[in-house]
Amino acid sequence: MDEKQSPCGLEDKAVEKAQVIRVERHGGPEVMHLAQIDVPALAPDEVRIRQKAIGLNFIDIYCRTGLYPHELPHGLGMEAAGVVEAVGPAVTHLRVGDRVAYGQSPIGAYADVRNVPARYVVAIPDSVSFEQAAALMLKGLTVQYLFRQTYRLKGNETILFHAAAGGVGLIACQWARALGVRLIGTTSLPEKAALARQHGAWEIIDYTREDVAARVLELTDGQKVPVVYDGVGKSTWETSLNCLQPRGLMVSFGNASGPVEGVNLGILAAKGSLYVTRPTLHWYTMTAQETQAAANEMFDLVTGGKLNVVIGQRFALKDAGLAHEALQSRRTTGATVLTLD
Repeated sequence: MDEKQSPCGLEDKAVEKAQVIRVERHGGPEVMHLAQIDVPALAPDEVRIRQKAIGLNFIDIYCRTGLYPHELPHGLGMEAAGVVEAVGPAVTHLRVGDRVAYGQSPIGAYADVRNVPARYVVAIPDSVSFEQAAALMLKGLTVQYLFRQTYRLKGNETILFHAAAGGVGLIACQWARALGVRLIGTTSLPEKAALARQHGAWEIIDYTREDVAARVLELTDGQKVPVVYDGVGKSTWETSLNCLQPRGLMVSFGNASGPVEGVNLGILAAKGSLYVTRPTLHWYTMTAQETQAAANEMFDLVTGGKLNVVIGQRFALKDAGLAHEALQSRRTTGATVLTLD
């Protein structure tokens, strides 16, 4: 045995180097740069992962711009997949050599190797590739908590889901179809509408040409929907409320167009005693057991052929800035991943 390594794979010294994307100041994609840093010593409750693929999400843009502030300098990203290289002594559910992924973690997933608290990390089946897992974890677990926990869909409902051709949206389309749910999606381009339909959307509304609320009313024979899933935020807030049945639930889970501000609660009463929630994944996966259980439901759909992970774009780690430009300008379809040699 190497004198620097214990039987559990825990190194005694932090000697390994990592290639990482760093942000020294908040701003546009130009503030991101590739750096080399020492990998810190492994904490007892952490695992070290040699990463194979990294997922991109809009929250990464929020962190880069400072909408979601972090102490500078900092890394970016919260989602990746790879192989466990070392295990802290307090970790019992993972071993060296395991194929793993995580969808939430302390910021810093844009790296070729890093330490991650083990409670965020799940084992992935051999039938799921590293790119699939990296593209799926945050977005797939988001759909899991939205559809199975925030408002538990049972089948035969009609729902509204904004941005149906995005990374989360395409997973939502497929998951809804698997549940027997009629998903009405919104998109902006004909090719995006076709993609969402291909992946299970029941109907699509082009929000650039159609009145979304009026079209929902028509599609539901005047009934509207019991729940709206809105990851867009500011620009769709009022439209979403107008699509809800009395006592319906508005699930506002993202800010792609900017945060919702200045909400008058009286509007909820006027529109039918509506409910509103602003959930995040963290509060639905607070333990390793909850996270693995949610991931298992998601992976079962993948291995059962009901959930196809659509990776629309791939960028090298060093080109993460170009990936952000594409994502922020809405020139992407499906998921985007950073790849590592």
